[in-house]
Amino acid sequence: MTPDQTDRPVGRLSAFGSWDVLVIVVLIAVIIGSSVLVEGFASPRFWGFLLLDVIPIALIALPMTLVVVTGEIDLSVASMLGLSSAVMGQLWFLGLPLPLILPLVVLLGAFLGAVNGLFVAGFGLPSLAVTIGTLALYRGLAYVVLGDRAVADFPYGWTGNAVAALPGTTVPWVSLVVGGLALVFGLVLHATPVGRSLYAMGNSEQAAIFAGISVARTKFWLFVLTGAISALAGLFWTLRYASARADNGSGLELSVVAAVLLGGVSIFGGRGTLVGVLAGVLLLTTLRNALQLADVPADTLTVVTGTLLIISVVGPNLAAMLRARLGRRRPRASPVTG
Repeated sequence: MTPDQTDRPVGRLSAFGSWDVLVIVVLIAVIIGSSVLVEGFASPRFWGFLLLDVIPIALIALPMTLVVVTGEIDLSVASMLGLSSAVMGQLWFLGLPLPLILPLVVLLGAFLGAVNGLFVAGFGLPSLAVTIGTLALYRGLAYVVLGDRAVADFPYGWTGNAVAALPGTTVPWVSLVVGGLALVFGLVLHATPVGRSLYAMGNSEQAAIFAGISVARTKFWLFVLTGAISALAGLFWTLRYASARADNGSGLELSVVAAVLLGGVSIFGGRGTLVGVLAGVLLLTTLRNALQLADVPADTLTVVTGTLLIISVVGPNLAAMLRARLGRRRPRASPVTG
């Protein structure tokens, strides 16, 4: 381990990297600029809708952060969301009650994540290749389950409560649930031995194994967790739009990965904070919604997301290279002679 690594408390919640601070500053600048330039941006009603858009991305970004910190990735999250929505719609169409459907769908998501985990952790296959494959597989299964149909006759008591705001505000109550989960994930990642083991795995998997960390088992359960929460996001998505469709959440994996990397989590693992990820989620969603409110074409929004994804990969690495070069150029202090 290099001196730079020993001095960097990556596992502590209070340790913000310069990239995290930069993302937060840019987020504040976007909010201020959009409030001035975009009509309607500062209205409480708009922020209520924006938070509803944030919820599924933030939900999936929580376990995705842990996965990427270990040096892996899961690109099938949006397809698991879509398949969960399709199964929910089909089970409701067959007459099952929603209180039974909801846990069954979450268990389905956990199973889908376990399939990813089995191939990655059990067979040692690269997660990028595995989850690209299951991305197509799970989306295809969603169409097998529901086809091109849309199930939209869910009870209003469920769909209305899914988007209900806290009394006297436009803040969705579900955002408090996401905030509570974010707190739990943050404490686990930054203040427990489990979190420290995840960073160790991302920095050097071989060293983590020598240190007694069960790398394969940990990665397996991270993929299970990602699947379960992706299914939970699928339930929210279905109830929010009151429509179960096989194409629900299409393309959402790009937004989730962009937000996680934009928040400062290294694509190579071993670095990043959950605070930075949440700032990245808010920055990406705020910018996209502001551009939509300004009537920017949808194609441009995709270009913006892709550009932010590139910046999030290249930016932190360039910053690290610059810091390393500047550190080497600093003159060393001469030894003091007695």
